[in-house]
Amino acid sequence: MSGNSFGKLFTVTTFGESHGPAIGCVIDGCPPGLILSEADIQPELDRRKPGTSRHVTQRQESDTVEILSGVYQGVTTGTPIALLIRNEDQRSKDYGNIAESFRPGHADYTYWHKYGVRDPRGGGRSSARLTAPVVGAAAIAKKWLLQQYGTTFKGCMSQLGDIPVPFQSWEHVHANPFFAASGDADLIARMEAAMDQLRRDGDSIGARIDVIAQNVPVGLGQPIYDKLDADIAYAMMGINAVKGVEIGAGFDSVAQKGSEHGDELTPEGFIGNNAGGVLGGISTGQDISVSIAIKPTSSIRTPRRSIDKEGNPVMVETFGRHDPCVGIRATPIAEAMLALVLIDHALMHRAQCGDVSVNTPKLK
Repeated sequence: MSGNSFGKLFTVTTFGESHGPAIGCVIDGCPPGLILSEADIQPELDRRKPGTSRHVTQRQESDTVEILSGVYQGVTTGTPIALLIRNEDQRSKDYGNIAESFRPGHADYTYWHKYGVRDPRGGGRSSARLTAPVVGAAAIAKKWLLQQYGTTFKGCMSQLGDIPVPFQSWEHVHANPFFAASGDADLIARMEAAMDQLRRDGDSIGARIDVIAQNVPVGLGQPIYDKLDADIAYAMMGINAVKGVEIGAGFDSVAQKGSEHGDELTPEGFIGNNAGGVLGGISTGQDISVSIAIKPTSSIRTPRRSIDKEGNPVMVETFGRHDPCVGIRATPIAEAMLALVLIDHALMHRAQCGDVSVNTPKLK
């Protein structure tokens, strides 16, 4: 099954299924000499793991990571790094009723037609559980980028269903179960009430997630078909349930005039960042800003019309433990994919243009 690897120089290949014995990844191309242990990776996995609040799946997974290779005496060797995360709380019996039919909105139908066989337990390979090793790999990327350039990543939920979440401060993101950058207690209570009602109704909702990378070096990205923003969009669309990507002003740029959209330059820096930190496919040194739209969870208790493998009409009701909104845990995943894109482009830039020097000052 192809399509399991991401990146050119910093390549991440994931393996495993939602209800298999373990999931994990192999990271090839990590520079040697990086001090690395499980303690550098586990905090990122803890941000993404299930069971962290009543608003997400109650599947209890510790997501404890093991480094199997590529590190010697606490330092990366430049050889492939293998990460393993054991599955601890599978309930495969929950999926017995859909083994012969297709859940609306899921990959069941397309996997069946493409491969002629599928693992129905939790979606198998198509499960969002497979984002865990990606987050683990990105923890390594984040540490390298921080040491090399001071690059940092932040993300938050900016909309839950039809509830907008105005940005107030990054300090609020870790103080609520939604990764919301808001300290408005009434708003958080409204979001919690909406999620509780969805659970009672057996339904789900989508979300919008915003993520930024700060202190990104100028010059990452390549014209014309390996543009930085093109690879970012490609990466974000690789996240389960993502149906839309905006970079910078995104679709709002349709209503902007050229005199408004084009970010003017001054000796003190850029005025505005409608470009989202990328011009001509190459990073400007400004914040890289990305927004993603996540569809409602497809696994819901509400009976839905479908067909079985013979083409007969059936009603499908999905049991098991599912997130009423998969977007709640998507913030660290979006950060992870952005980090993987940036480290890959940083390594490519270093290889081709590492000795390029110009006199024009770098702007912010």
